[in-house]
Amino acid sequence: MKPLANRPRQRRAAVLRSVSALLPLGGLGFLWAWLTPVPALPPDHQGLCRTEVAGSVEYIVCSVPLDRYELKLFAADPDGKPFAGFRAMADSLPAPPLLAVNAGMFDHDYRPVGLAVQDGVQIAPISTADGPGNFHMKPNGIFFIEGGKAAVRPTDRYRAEGHAPDLATQSGPMLLIDGELHPRFIKGSDSRFVRNGVGVSEDGRIVYLVLSRQPVNFWDFALFFRDRLSCRDALFLDGQISGLFYPAADIDYQPYDLGPMLAVLPKADG
Repeated sequence: MKPLANRPRQRRAAVLRSVSALLPLGGLGFLWAWLTPVPALPPDHQGLCRTEVAGSVEYIVCSVPLDRYELKLFAADPDGKPFAGFRAMADSLPAPPLLAVNAGMFDHDYRPVGLAVQDGVQIAPISTADGPGNFHMKPNGIFFIEGGKAAVRPTDRYRAEGHAPDLATQSGPMLLIDGELHPRFIKGSDSRFVRNGVGVSEDGRIVYLVLSRQPVNFWDFALFFRDRLSCRDALFLDGQISGLFYPAADIDYQPYDLGPMLAVLPKADG
């Protein structure tokens, strides 16, 4: 990713670079959580988001019923330029969003590395390339909204079905595929990071946006979606750069600049 424009973020990144070579696999995730802890929700908070605990990990779970709220992708401004952060995206709207999270992986210019559909318009094409990193841990997948319902599909299945969504974002790896964990996940893995992801209810009417407050491995993160939220399909969005903008709890957590973002808005007719 690009060098960061914000000095505190630059200092954090410099510290991480200087010690990363000295840490075992997964150790950087714990250091990152220590340097930039995910804020907690206020006690007894009531709103779109709540706190749930599974094992030793606390999660912020935001439930978005699509009959009451509008979920939009913000991958580019009207001039085609990435927003690169929650504040720039929020400032482009008549009123701040109720909630926003990062929405998938991006290149050094903050542009999506895979499919991005914003307001029914394709901003970036599907990627089927092979390569390193989480995005290319096949199967990766696509979260999308079409006809008022949300879904998550592995990329190959999405392509075969021929969708025309109002919103779509591609990321990887898939966390759950028809109720089964991704075949490359390892139970007890020590690769642990703060992570965020998206899942949907079986009827496609509720979207679950989840951010771990402590480092978690892929296996346990996927189990949370399946066993606690009853999702059959879920998609990893990102790890170290995971962010949350949630004004109702006074949270504006963005350790790094961002690429595409998902934002929750009041319905125009509501």
